[in-house]
Amino acid sequence: MGEKKGFFGRLAEGLAKTRNSIVSGIEAIFSGSGSIDEDFYEELEEILIMADIGVNATSSIIENLRAKVKENKIKEPAQCRELLITSIKEQMNPPEGAYDFEEKKTVLLVIGVNGVGKTTSVGKLAGQYKDRGKRVVVAAADTFRAAAIEQLTEWAHRAQVDIIAQKEGSDPAAVIFDAVSSAKSKNADILICDTAGRLHNKKNLMEELKKIDRVISREYPEANRETLVVLDGTTGQNALAQARQFNEVAEISGIILTKLDGTAKGGIAIAIQSELNIPVKYIGVGEKIDDLQRFDSDAFVDALFDVKAE
Repeated sequence: MGEKKGFFGRLAEGLAKTRNSIVSGIEAIFSGSGSIDEDFYEELEEILIMADIGVNATSSIIENLRAKVKENKIKEPAQCRELLITSIKEQMNPPEGAYDFEEKKTVLLVIGVNGVGKTTSVGKLAGQYKDRGKRVVVAAADTFRAAAIEQLTEWAHRAQVDIIAQKEGSDPAAVIFDAVSSAKSKNADILICDTAGRLHNKKNLMEELKKIDRVISREYPEANRETLVVLDGTTGQNALAQARQFNEVAEISGIILTKLDGTAKGGIAIAIQSELNIPVKYIGVGEKIDDLQRFDSDAFVDALFDVKAE
């Protein structure tokens, strides 16, 4: 439990800025002497939207809250706090089987624009799967940045996993081809591919991902497929816009949300999930390898509202 608590503590610390912007406002409404009327719901709605939870998610949360208030015949704002927390958690539960891929032979594609923590996330996941006894191969298919190849090589050495890389500027699909051959010959459990993310040139990116897709389908049809997009939590609504654009060029199965330790925009985790119906699967709250963890919606919302871990 120690490690879980450690992460929860770091998550709670990381979400402090978001908490200050949401919770102080919400506490004021809940501790007020007013009744549960339209003004109450409007104020609540405003605070949630300001915290980057997004219009869509906020409407669902408020609607859900109204139904619960009615059902439980609640009259006092103070009694709404628990209901609000439950309503937010219900927005965010990862779907059944969200992590099944971790136990299957999988090719995991990781995409995201430069600077969001993409290569680092690939390295951290590789290290974590390796620590759990998995055979892991990583592919440096973000070939347009020499730094990305170097960085991934460094992570691979640290995690003691095999890396397949070519020189800067080589064809990403060729790197994936080599990586698939290597993963098959080593009977690897999981092949993690660090791929490019040049959203400003969507057409090229789409072509590149299609090419990679064809290689995997042809060479490794039996492998399970997972595509995760990495988003920087500090960018708030911009992260949501990026997720939307990536979802147009690839079939995204989940999100890695990084840098939640430095932002007042932690509510974006709720917005993204609600707006796009794509689950947040991992969240990052720091530099260390175990600072990237599976997303636990209960722990996240508890940390957001400073509900102490039992």
